[in-house]
Amino acid sequence: MQEATKAPPEAYYDYIIIGGGTAGCPLAATLSQNFRVLLLERGGSPYGNQNITNLATFTDTLTDTSPTSPAQSFVSEDGVVNTRARVLGGGTCLNAGFYTHADPEFVQKAGLDLDLVNRSYEWVEKVMVFEPQLRQWQSAVRDGLLEVGVLPYNGYTFEHIYGTKVGGTIFDKDNHRHTAADLLQYANPSGLTVLLHATVHRILFKTKGQSKTAAHGVIFKDGAGNEHRAYLSKERGKESMGEIIVSAGALGSPQLLLLSGIGPAQHLKSLGIKVLLDQPMVGQGMADNPMNTIIVPSPSPVEISLGQQVGITRLGTYIEALSRIDFVRFFGLTTPTNETTPETTKSALEIIERLQNAGMIVEKTIGPVSTGYLKLRNRNPDEYPMVTFNYFKEPEDLQRCINGMKIIEGVVNSKAFSNFRYPSDTVEALLNMTQYLVKNIQPKRSNASTFESLEQYCKDTVVTIWHYHGGCQVGRVVDHQYRVLGVGSLRVIDGSTFIDSPGTNPQATLMMLGRYMGIKIRNKRLGRYDLD
Repeated sequence: MQEATKAPPEAYYDYIIIGGGTAGCPLAATLSQNFRVLLLERGGSPYGNQNITNLATFTDTLTDTSPTSPAQSFVSEDGVVNTRARVLGGGTCLNAGFYTHADPEFVQKAGLDLDLVNRSYEWVEKVMVFEPQLRQWQSAVRDGLLEVGVLPYNGYTFEHIYGTKVGGTIFDKDNHRHTAADLLQYANPSGLTVLLHATVHRILFKTKGQSKTAAHGVIFKDGAGNEHRAYLSKERGKESMGEIIVSAGALGSPQLLLLSGIGPAQHLKSLGIKVLLDQPMVGQGMADNPMNTIIVPSPSPVEISLGQQVGITRLGTYIEALSRIDFVRFFGLTTPTNETTPETTKSALEIIERLQNAGMIVEKTIGPVSTGYLKLRNRNPDEYPMVTFNYFKEPEDLQRCINGMKIIEGVVNSKAFSNFRYPSDTVEALLNMTQYLVKNIQPKRSNASTFESLEQYCKDTVVTIWHYHGGCQVGRVVDHQYRVLGVGSLRVIDGSTFIDSPGTNPQATLMMLGRYMGIKIRNKRLGRYDLD
């Protein structure tokens, strides 16, 4: 790793990967074994940052709003606060650590080679996946799920199967986080250059042969604002066989295509961007899995824990749990101001006090069916684009949320969970407290201060689970080999290509995909057929 300020004004590589995140790191490590690779990351290093490393400081990273934060906060046009990773290792540096494979249907629809998929998962797991040790609170949630019928119990497994299971975690036995950046230990050091604080402003194109337009370089700026250019290497006077690969995430990848002139022509022209390719599907199909939750203060001691087990239901919802994190910071509840009434002050302080020993059980809506779109706010690549997810636009998603909340209610009321809930706390009282705590700024949010219905509760308390995807989807913007339609030497390999979120958590699938496509690209270029 080195700061981009040390990069030459101009350099040549076989492959240029934009984004050192969850997919970009394993992709770069794989390609570097045979080729000269440049990995451009707009953020810094995760190493030495205690907020990233330690499980107990999970919320500290997410709530860091400084200009150099590894977590860039943004608010969707729906009014839901979200986070975009800005660090080598991407979302694996910020998330709750749960590791599980994609559901089989996702792999089948993507047309992926199952043998190579499994080998790619194993390649990741050798470095950074561990078996969690469930303590009392997490075990109570697991047993509560079984008690309410989320069966069978599948034990510890990475597989996506109906029932309740314990998944993997990227936190080791000392509660230290491992990230996708750790996969760079597989890289050939002489074949890989990693530049930090390198923000790509534009992809460069030229006409290849008679008519085909192809990517051949990028313009990026370092942390001091100096401009650099990187180009694909030519081979003995021939055109390059290399590629530019965009792995900048579900926001960054469509944003960069738009900034480079690939997207809806009218939108590009309105911002003064020269249209390279009128591609109306860039930025379309944006989706974010809705998350809804119940906070449960406990009379018994609760351990600090993040995602360790999951209930995979047949009702279109997944149930997970976190405990004794900093809920005040997590949900943005602040101490009262002078403008608040004594009653409001008392309520807020009472809730803050009760959250010192509490957990939350969350519902993630699968899919989702509801989708939205992304547009550029301006031509500045450092700013986040405008994105609309249209939470619960489709009734099917809302019904799935209601189904999930009913299951959570059952877990809270279960005998298995009884030691971690005050007998006087009815589910309705917990819903009211959570509704007071969980904030979004949706324009359609109800003004009611007390629980009305699960339907309204889902709408009023929806937050993100950070699994947003879409914008460069397969079959719409890229083909099944992730090559951008209509131009040459350009691919997109990350979550922006997904139609749906792959199972309960996408990070395993993204790291697998980086490794998988690295092998595919290498074998195609070298005429090889091996899977390792």
